[in-house]
Amino acid sequence: MQAADAEIAHDAALLTQTVRAAGALARTMYRTDIRQWTKSGSSPVSEADIAVDELIRQRLQAATPDYGWLSEESVDDRSRLRKQRVWIVDPIDGTRAYLGGRQDWSVSVALVQDGRPKLAAVFAPATDEFFFASDGGGATLNGEPIAASAGDAFDIDRMAGPHFLLNRVRGASSPELRNYKIGSLALRISRVAQGALDAAFVGGNSRDWDLAAADLLLHEAGGRLTSLQGEALAYNRVEVTHQVLVAAGAARSARLIAHLATH
Repeated sequence: MQAADAEIAHDAALLTQTVRAAGALARTMYRTDIRQWTKSGSSPVSEADIAVDELIRQRLQAATPDYGWLSEESVDDRSRLRKQRVWIVDPIDGTRAYLGGRQDWSVSVALVQDGRPKLAAVFAPATDEFFFASDGGGATLNGEPIAASAGDAFDIDRMAGPHFLLNRVRGASSPELRNYKIGSLALRISRVAQGALDAAFVGGNSRDWDLAAADLLLHEAGGRLTSLQGEALAYNRVEVTHQVLVAAGAARSARLIAHLATH
């Protein structure tokens, strides 16, 4: 095994162990009376978010001290911009769902190299679903290969995301939308990667930590996460905010982008 391959294999094992441990910690505080507050933009945060973030940081940085770090719950250290490899972390993606006792939250961590994810793990502890992907190595759910659904048909009941985007797909004459909500953006996109959804949409103002891990999962499952212009995302930039995004299998993605451009 070449040195680079051995390094990635080491990082993959480290990522898997760390994310599973983080999920276990989050479970111990789930549906308990924990301290919570709001941060900028009225976004909720809790002592569970902070505790899980600290566990992930301690484990990953101790083992890979030369890698950069970007997390929703940490002060941004711009030295990450000079690093070839960077851990991008959302300790609890879907905090509102977590605090509400729902199951649609996850722990999401990616290793990004030169702006694109190389390794990814999205763990939904409440349902014991562990998604993992490596660049060129495929995507799995609990160790079994997954794939995005094929074809380009529009079935609104197999899509999730903000209603203002779903309404542009369904058209005025279509039946009223059902309320299909997935609080964790990473988990929403992972559902497309596993074929449980045909497509998902992300409203504006998502961040690197919401997307990087799920992006690789979907890519390795044969799908695409792109802007409305069909552009792939770049991570670990000065600006970590992204605009409206489409997640779907390759053929459906192309048709959705074309449809949204005219509707």
